[in-house]
Amino acid sequence: MRRRKLLRNLTWSGIGFAATTASLSFRASVLASNKTSKVHWGYIGEEGPGNWAKLSPEFSSCKSGRSQSPINIDSSAIGADLPELEVNYGNSPLKVINNGHTIQVNYEPGSFLTVDGESYELVQFHFHHPSEHKIDNESFPMELHLVHQNHQGAFAVLGVLLKQGEENKTLESIWKAIPNTQRGKEISSDVTINATNLLPTDLNSYRYHGSLTTPPCSENVHWIVLQKPVEVSNLQVQTFAELFPMNARPVQSLNRRFLLRSQS
Repeated sequence: MRRRKLLRNLTWSGIGFAATTASLSFRASVLASNKTSKVHWGYIGEEGPGNWAKLSPEFSSCKSGRSQSPINIDSSAIGADLPELEVNYGNSPLKVINNGHTIQVNYEPGSFLTVDGESYELVQFHFHHPSEHKIDNESFPMELHLVHQNHQGAFAVLGVLLKQGEENKTLESIWKAIPNTQRGKEISSDVTINATNLLPTDLNSYRYHGSLTTPPCSENVHWIVLQKPVEVSNLQVQTFAELFPMNARPVQSLNRRFLLRSQS
């Protein structure tokens, strides 16, 4: 037990140090991510992940970084005495953007995720096809990333793996509002959503210090990947895949990082 607590403290103190280097204007920068980058990057060919670092000096961490994301998660990772996640998401008007790299939903202020006693506000969430993280070398049809920020500018990303099964009603509301042609423009809807409906009831997770999975690949992210996937229908996966046949970065080396597994 003492070893588990020590691992938790060492890991999260290291994460906290790295994360506090994030800008205090992170909410603004995250919400602005729908704007077209001056440097065009993508997921295939010369603009793909293997060449991101060559596209701009600002993207150098994509190659030189030692704490990159996503990763392959070993489900037998060290079990640790981690505080339970506390999710307090309120309702939000649906605001959807096709930014050319994913479908992003900007969230109304006032919804929070508490990790290790620290509160992070939900800023936006977006999707990847197929999943970026793998579990025991297994990928999933899609992955949801919910991006949060705290008052110090540090941020945490909650990763939810999506598997084929029953239709998700909240996801269907989002899909119906997808702007197919108006890239970079936020489309507001009279629909109200609650991101809680995109989460499993079991919030046990894997946690590690990582990076953004897109350029500039900054290494200042608390990653919390939920152990239990959420069901979405095959049609819902295909709807996204028609717009984004592949928008997932390959897994990166864990190197010497701790990967911890919460256990109830």
